[in-house]
Amino acid sequence: MSSSTDRAIQIEGLMKSYGSLKAVDRISFYVKKGQIFTLLGPNGAGKTTTVEILEGLKEADAGRIEFFGRKVDRIAGKEKEDIGVLLQKNSYIEKVKVKEMIKMFSSFYKKSLPVHEILEKVALKDKENSYVENLSGGQQQRLSIGLALINDPKILYLDEPTTGLDPQARRNLWDLIEALKSDGKTIFLTTHYMDEAEKLSDYVYIMDQGRIIADGTPEELIDNLGQENVIDFARNGLEDPEFSRLKELYPRIKSNPEEISVYVQDLSTALPDLINWAETADFKLDNLKIRRPNLEDVFLELTGKGLRD
Repeated sequence: MSSSTDRAIQIEGLMKSYGSLKAVDRISFYVKKGQIFTLLGPNGAGKTTTVEILEGLKEADAGRIEFFGRKVDRIAGKEKEDIGVLLQKNSYIEKVKVKEMIKMFSSFYKKSLPVHEILEKVALKDKENSYVENLSGGQQQRLSIGLALINDPKILYLDEPTTGLDPQARRNLWDLIEALKSDGKTIFLTTHYMDEAEKLSDYVYIMDQGRIIADGTPEELIDNLGQENVIDFARNGLEDPEFSRLKELYPRIKSNPEEISVYVQDLSTALPDLINWAETADFKLDNLKIRRPNLEDVFLELTGKGLRD
């Protein structure tokens, strides 16, 4: 059971409209101190507006906000001194060295961590005299996190921190995020990668059409799906009527242009039935794999959409 003293942020009845559109429709949630909290939702769900309100970039139409135990009308200058933000896209001045960039950003705050400490936190000490434009994508993203840490914030907002990075750079950034959590930072994460949310999150809220539709730990959300096994295979252009016959066999089925996923309890009967169907339909079961459900399965079940839809 959580108490108000262990909460970094708590919102109740938060609302934001644009004309007749309710982008945020009286939502309530809280973020515990020292946890990685993830807000998920398809495009247009209202999560960006929610985060912008909590970063102080927009003002809510209604609702109550508590920031580290203090009731506030909006996130303003005092609160922003304790906030760090990694935006989805960053543009840097050309011909500026890493160390110079950190010094420049340090001048924007009343308090700031030493430059060498920032460089060490984000593993860029050996790049301090390199030009920012010459850093790799992963190194530039680590620098961006370093800039968000300059004021030693209590809470760090990371907006899709690994978008566009190669797999190794993504995992390096995951390690950095987990290290920041170990240092006691509260991290508010948004991401379009379900494996990222599942790997990093202590707690997840799923948002759609301006409302919160589910919440829990990744494990709780997956368990609540109530499915024991998923069978994935390539779609191979399968269309009606064969697809309709497949749906008769497996009422719990998800598909996209590349892949079909069927959700089953008992593999001992489901697999032979699938093989018999494929033989009858003259369908080749390519890339067949069996797995446990994951957070993406939960998301698709709840919203009926992919994360980028």
